[in-house]
Amino acid sequence: MPRKKGDVVAGLENKGFQPREGDHLFLHYFNRDGRKTCVYTKVSHGSKGDIDESLLGVMAKQCKLTKKNFLLLVDCPLTREVYEASLRENGVIR
Repeated sequence: MPRKKGDVVAGLENKGFQPREGDHLFLHYFNRDGRKTCVYTKVSHGSKGDIDESLLGVMAKQCKLTKKNFLLLVDCPLTREVYEASLRENGVIR
């Protein structure tokens, strides 16, 4: 199911993603210690109001998640702590 672009960005920002300086559509994940990680995603410029299923899948892959878990992250049931623990367990971040 498509998601509103603003809701996706707000959900990611609530979980530690921060916009890159000068490009509010490119978001990097910063860990709980405030360190920038290699995890990032980009919101399509073409997405005016909604982000469709295929783009959500691409964003999920960039965030090292399944689409189902990405939607849980954005919609808030998946906490930042659980997300970061998953990234650590999978060797994505230290």
